[in-house]
Amino acid sequence: MKAMHSRNSVGYKFQTRSFAQLVLGLFVAVSILITGALSLQTSPAYAQTSGPDKPVAGATPGGTNASSAAQAEIWRQIRQGISGTVVGQDKSSGMLVQSDGQNWRLTRNGPLAKYSAWSILGMLLVLAVFFGVRGRIKVSKGLSGKTIKRFSAVERAGHWLLASSFILLALTGLNLLFGRKLLIPVIGHDAFSTITIFGKFIHNYVAFAFMLGLLMVTVMWIVHNIPNRHDIGWLLRGGGIFGGAHPPARKFNAGQKIIFWIVVICGISISLSGWALMNPFTTTMFSDTFAMLNGMFGTSYATDLAPVQEQQYQSLWHTIMAVFMIVVIFAHIYIGSIGMEGALDAMTSGEVDKNWASEHHSLWVDEMKAEANPSKPKSGGRKGLQPAE
Repeated sequence: MKAMHSRNSVGYKFQTRSFAQLVLGLFVAVSILITGALSLQTSPAYAQTSGPDKPVAGATPGGTNASSAAQAEIWRQIRQGISGTVVGQDKSSGMLVQSDGQNWRLTRNGPLAKYSAWSILGMLLVLAVFFGVRGRIKVSKGLSGKTIKRFSAVERAGHWLLASSFILLALTGLNLLFGRKLLIPVIGHDAFSTITIFGKFIHNYVAFAFMLGLLMVTVMWIVHNIPNRHDIGWLLRGGGIFGGAHPPARKFNAGQKIIFWIVVICGISISLSGWALMNPFTTTMFSDTFAMLNGMFGTSYATDLAPVQEQQYQSLWHTIMAVFMIVVIFAHIYIGSIGMEGALDAMTSGEVDKNWASEHHSLWVDEMKAEANPSKPKSGGRKGLQPAE
């Protein structure tokens, strides 16, 4: 095992306490914002259940009664295209109003925003209840004051690059989803416009930092996140919630592996849809996906999507994946900070307490010992024997 050393306990406690206060403050702030978003969901202004922009009970935009055959034909031509007037191959040029655009707007401002708000607020509530019932997960033997190296500087750099870029992307993205209804009444249109313009540039350019961080952690940690038989026992015991002692685990336990694969898969999906949104009308990913699903399962999804329809699907999917990832990352932040004693050190100093490591990742500690003492006989008298997978 690598040389162990004593920690400056005063500085460590101050650092941990300050970070915990910051995390709690963020949780409270987000809860307030999402609660405000939910209250706005019930307002007529947000739902836009009536008015000139949405047909209600047969009414058309502008309040015109479309019951007559003549007016119905006019609106049919406006929405479906005026035949015989389009020159060239793109017949959609004759479509003055795309109904799918209205459906996209109503979906985004209605169910998507509502369920996104409920999901984020629900996770914060679950974490608050869990913390109230379970409390902070302590090291049963107490902190020893001696540490073991867990993550290198490169590993921590990749993690923080991914984490910091995701936080910026989440904040600027949530502003696009909720900002108009939450911030404009508070700061006004001009200030909101300035914030959103800068947020758009931040979102577009920080996205590449996110992709780089995602690539780094995937390459560095994928070998440690391949499922093994120990993960089954870890899951059956709820990571130690059932049965008392923490189940044995290697460098990453089953819970961390689930987080890893969610981040990787969702991160790739978010990156692809984000690329499509930054480069509009250049991709056919949804048409291609629908064609593949039709071939595999015999479904009948439309595969001749118009370019603007591709963008609408990409926008909705991008938001869904981003909100899902935000919800998951909230749980990750909680466990890695105020939820578990000694966990934060792994990504700050890179050193973790020896007792913490032995309790949560006993197989990994055995591996570190074997690497540090390759000539020391193991079970059966063999040298350098690694723990069985």
